[in-house]
Amino acid sequence: MKIRARITFWFAGILLVSLLHMGAVLRHELIGEYERRRNTESPSEKIADSIFLYGLPTLVVIVAAGSWLISRALRPIEDFTAVAERIHAGNLAERMPLSGRNDELDRLAHVINEMLGRVEAGVASVREFTLHASHELKTPLTILSAESELALSEPDLSEAERQRLESQTEEVRRLAALVDALSMLAKSDAGLPIVSMECFSFDEMTQAGVNAARLLAMRRGISMEIVRCDHAMIHGDRSNLWRALLNVLENAVKHNHEGGWVRVTLCVEGEQLRLSVENTGELISPALLPRVFDRFVRGSESSEGSGLGLSIAKVIVTAHRGTIECFRRDEGGATFVIRLPTAEPKDAEPRRASNSKDGVGDGFDPMIHPIPRRDEFFGH
Repeated sequence: MKIRARITFWFAGILLVSLLHMGAVLRHELIGEYERRRNTESPSEKIADSIFLYGLPTLVVIVAAGSWLISRALRPIEDFTAVAERIHAGNLAERMPLSGRNDELDRLAHVINEMLGRVEAGVASVREFTLHASHELKTPLTILSAESELALSEPDLSEAERQRLESQTEEVRRLAALVDALSMLAKSDAGLPIVSMECFSFDEMTQAGVNAARLLAMRRGISMEIVRCDHAMIHGDRSNLWRALLNVLENAVKHNHEGGWVRVTLCVEGEQLRLSVENTGELISPALLPRVFDRFVRGSESSEGSGLGLSIAKVIVTAHRGTIECFRRDEGGATFVIRLPTAEPKDAEPRRASNSKDGVGDGFDPMIHPIPRRDEFFGH
């Protein structure tokens, strides 16, 4: 039955009940009382009594019934709203509920469900293409990189040929880094696992990351300082978290100015660690701030990289049940805050930060997680 027909029947029923009540009141007033005692009430008094006895109950009935009628009519729309709030890019399997009445709202729900099905199929197709394409591109890029490096080892190369091959090798590595980033993002969107868990010291990784980034910052006269570095054990994917850390540090160096600074603070707060990376540099516009973690978003057209570094960092941190936020500094620059659950929550005393220049932190093996080359570091 159509919604219009149901509302018409419900409203007609309410009016019918009201008319029956009015007839009963009028009969009692005008006939029953007159026959029992020939009273001498004036017509105006009888009308007033009838209005009071009929009008007040009728008003209550109409208001209550109207409220019930409206809530019943709006209930499917509230269900639609609840389902729509749960739908996002990673959850396109939700569908609008059907009441089975075959009314206008059921037809609307059916049309929306068909649209969601088409959107889900399209997004799945894009994800599958990205995943397969990135996988297929890895092999030829690896071959090109190996051939370029082999050609560079030839002793009889001229200086011009060597420079050309070095440029080609750098671009191939940049493409390989981009393909690797797209592969990780595609796996994350598809719900595939991107982390393998192990227990390790995050403070040692932080020291190693800062020392690695310091090598790049020194070229631009940017100072890097570890303000505080608490001991923090974490259960996570060492390689991916190392990558996320370097991406955030890279951002702090890349969007800085000559003679600026970067300050890193790692502290344990209950069952979480809090890593803060604060830097001077470009003033972030309010319009850009909500989009800093979006893919292919760069601070300016002249910025290096493809705009995937912070997106990858967010994917990795989220996969570890953590959060990453960006706060705008009014003086210029930004503060990135990463929060991750610790493996052994305890109140640790701040450890003295290692500011050594050797590029590695205590206990973090650079052979397993090597310091990236400049082209790898700025590959995103």
